[in-house]
Amino acid sequence: MNYLKALNYGNNQLKINNINTHGLDSEILLSKILNKTREDILINLEKNILPVELAKYKKLICRRKSNEPVAYIIQNKEFWKSNFFINKDVLIPRPETELVIEEVIKLINHNSSKSILDVGTGSGCIIISLLKERPNCFATAIDISKKALKVAKYNAKIHHLKNKIRFINIDIDKFNLNKYDFIISNPPYIKNLSLMRLDDSIKLYEPHLALEAGKDGLREIKKLIIRSRKLLKNNGKLIFEIGFDQIDNIRNLLNKNGFFINKICNDMNFIPRVIISTKLS
Repeated sequence: MNYLKALNYGNNQLKINNINTHGLDSEILLSKILNKTREDILINLEKNILPVELAKYKKLICRRKSNEPVAYIIQNKEFWKSNFFINKDVLIPRPETELVIEEVIKLINHNSSKSILDVGTGSGCIIISLLKERPNCFATAIDISKKALKVAKYNAKIHHLKNKIRFINIDIDKFNLNKYDFIISNPPYIKNLSLMRLDDSIKLYEPHLALEAGKDGLREIKKLIIRSRKLLKNNGKLIFEIGFDQIDNIRNLLNKNGFFINKICNDMNFIPRVIISTKLS
């Protein structure tokens, strides 16, 4: 079987199983098996695939048919300007989270040395991307999941930042180390009941620990805001991602805890997604 027939097989299998991105996914999965770029495959469609490679490809197609996300299958996801190792112990990085990077680098001069705390670091994609943009900064990254920290440490190693980030296995409400110029986070913010209504690709595969945040979806955000009040330097910035219907409640929480709201950023769907606030002295 040549590349074209293999792609058609994958495309058809995914299409009849209602995978909307069937064409792209079949190309990515074949690319993974052949260790070639998608472009290389598409300009060599008549080249034959080895039987052992075809068998491996069919296994990946079968996993994708069950709604397993491509990022978990190939254990890789592009975020900001880099690629990150991903497995089922961490959330898949999403484009809207890049808003956090955009806003932080606007606030830090390229040669400045600022201290940053990343709360719920997951794969480490946010803090690693930030340190690559602002190499003189230094960071602490915390997470309650030891498995997630293992992934984050590996990503820090492959991006040559292992010695620039201190990783700690702890929850934010128990953390009491140093004062920071910036606290950043993509915290869990999904309501219990809403979790069960998410796509199968999310609720069946992504870690619920990094998604679910109680009845109102604010459990972890409350802890983040309250603790950031103590951990931030005066005029330090708290920048974090929020859920689509949480802006009013979060605005009240920030005001009650002595934060001034500088900016609310909308995602591509014009939904409030990232909030920038300042701890008042």
